[in-house]
Amino acid sequence: MDTIGVICEPDDAVFGRAAERLAARGFDVEFLPPGEPIRPEDIDALDALANRTICRQSFDALSYADRNGVETLNGFFPTTALSCRLVVLNALERIGYRVPAIAFQKPDADYVGKNRFRWDEPAGVDADPEFYQQAVGTEPSIERYYALDDGIETHLQALTIRTKLTERRPVLEETSVRVQLATRIRELLDRFDARAIGVDFVVDEHDECYAVDISPVPSFDGAGMERRLADSLASLTTIGA
Repeated sequence: MDTIGVICEPDDAVFGRAAERLAARGFDVEFLPPGEPIRPEDIDALDALANRTICRQSFDALSYADRNGVETLNGFFPTTALSCRLVVLNALERIGYRVPAIAFQKPDADYVGKNRFRWDEPAGVDADPEFYQQAVGTEPSIERYYALDDGIETHLQALTIRTKLTERRPVLEETSVRVQLATRIRELLDRFDARAIGVDFVVDEHDECYAVDISPVPSFDGAGMERRLADSLASLTTIGA
């Protein structure tokens, strides 16, 4: 019986359901506690490893898995590189996306304050950001594209995510995939040797899309991709077999 480890809480809405599907296929799924050290012998006992959180312990586990032949959904390199926001913005621009302008001194125009690294978020709401990203778009929402490689093909799902809640509009709703955006997302996976990412876009008043961020640990919340996720995790156990 192949064993797949997931650094995640066992009650995670998406990974938990994917684990149920895997168990029905005969896989053993081990949930590893996020934010706690993971012993090398526990990783050695796995056939594959997936990660759902950005923290030092997860990076340690992915690094060990990569060095010791345990297949990962997103390994140490893609998880680290795609957690560096300036690297992300540069990569997005290089493959042809529009990206917002950035500044390292507080601009007069509207901006979104961010830190350079996902693992180094501000300690509180009053903390100073490390750089400033031009605010684009007028709608209180983003378009999030989830991309997931199941070992045979790459599946995409687009969601509209409301950043400001109203009584009449849902927090999450499916939206049409824009072909010109989807093609480049597949290129991102190839360039970073990743199998799963989430990419956020903001649409301005001229219906122009700006790529604003990437997550190397996508939640897949609301995307209905539990079966695709189970397929992707299962496929890791056949690599090199």
